[in-house]
Amino acid sequence: MDAGSERSSATKSQSRPPLQEQFLRRKTSRENLDRFIPNRSAMDFDYAHYMLTAAKKGKENLTAISPSREAFRKRLAESLDMNRTRILAFRNKPTTPKDPISSDSSLFQQSEPVKPRRYIPQTSERTLDAPDLKDDFYLNLLDWGTSNVIAIALENTVYLWEAENGNTSELVTVDNSIGPVTSVKWAPDGRHISVGLNSSDVQLWDATSNKLLRTLRGCHQSRVGSLDWNNHILTTGGMDGGIVNNDVRIRSHIVQAYSGHHQEVCGLKWSDSGRQLASGGNDNLLHVWDRAMSSSVNSRNQWLHRLEDHTAAVKALAWCPFQGNLLASGGGGGDKCIKFWNTHSGACLNSVDTGSQVCALLWNKNQRELLSSHGFSQNQLTLWRYPSMVKMAELTGHRSRVLFMAQSPDGCTVASAAGDETLRLWNVFGNPEAAATRKAVPEPFPHVNRIR
Repeated sequence: MDAGSERSSATKSQSRPPLQEQFLRRKTSRENLDRFIPNRSAMDFDYAHYMLTAAKKGKENLTAISPSREAFRKRLAESLDMNRTRILAFRNKPTTPKDPISSDSSLFQQSEPVKPRRYIPQTSERTLDAPDLKDDFYLNLLDWGTSNVIAIALENTVYLWEAENGNTSELVTVDNSIGPVTSVKWAPDGRHISVGLNSSDVQLWDATSNKLLRTLRGCHQSRVGSLDWNNHILTTGGMDGGIVNNDVRIRSHIVQAYSGHHQEVCGLKWSDSGRQLASGGNDNLLHVWDRAMSSSVNSRNQWLHRLEDHTAAVKALAWCPFQGNLLASGGGGGDKCIKFWNTHSGACLNSVDTGSQVCALLWNKNQRELLSSHGFSQNQLTLWRYPSMVKMAELTGHRSRVLFMAQSPDGCTVASAAGDETLRLWNVFGNPEAAATRKAVPEPFPHVNRIR
């Protein structure tokens, strides 16, 4: 090898990070020891001088000293702490040499403590009977309001179950001429609730007084299977494929309409910001609508994105709580996929085949997790870690497809209703005390369009 190559290899070896080199080569015990530099302020130079001069001279005439004088000398030496034999005494002991490798490794282990795994109960916390619950994939018959009350529609009747004390009450029972109830949705105030009917009407109720406030007519030509609120705007989706925005404060309640589906609209979800609306239909289409592009009801609004990747009905929709432009959608039995969308660009970020019909989706409000409910063959709830989409748990217990899910106001408990006519409560997202200490860190600048 020539001299140039030797210099090149030497330069490369010197440019390596020092920590990497320290971890690779262990020093010998002789190299670890260093010479000790004493603290000279701890030395007694007066005593050292006495031991070198006066004390040595006194030892020459020990035979001439009387016993009493010798005893006096010893007592005097003891009182003056002069019985030491060493001339130089180091009061500060040298420190024990440490292995730098073991010291650094211990610091590294302390800086990264092992995070305890969260316990996820595999069985439901409570199971309630739900007789006459319709086994219909396209309806939305369950919701959990901000007042901690669950609303569930069983055939022609809407029942209210108070989660705090377990009390059950009947809100309304409609006639067969306009029933059954096809959708329920709490308003953001937790007091008012909207009830969609098979007759195409929508009723607004005051749940505290069990009083019917008004009936919205003329929105659709057939049953209303999906509802969602955006402040005072109630958005309705019908079997006729239409989507209508209703301002419940005014007499002429229809203010906007969206046209894009040609079959039943079975999923509706406004984003947390209230700027975008996601709609899914039995026509396998997923639309994203921008409220800023909305105009009058006479001019049908154009969608922001028309997404055609699903191969079955799109009912399950969930906006991400920590990233405003992230939407999760689930496909029916012919699709079985959960897809993630960037709603600014319309790009599909990921697609996961779950192996079964996706009926509903819920995000964990406190951690980066997603819960999905499924149909045949296991009829399970699956908890996923996002974005890796690794399965964290599978919750079984329902004997039929889990059609509906709703989340408690604190974000910890999930209610699921299935075709087996049961309502189950799952403590899948933890307890409120733990959730308060581990709030998910929101992603910075969620409104910025990212490059994927």
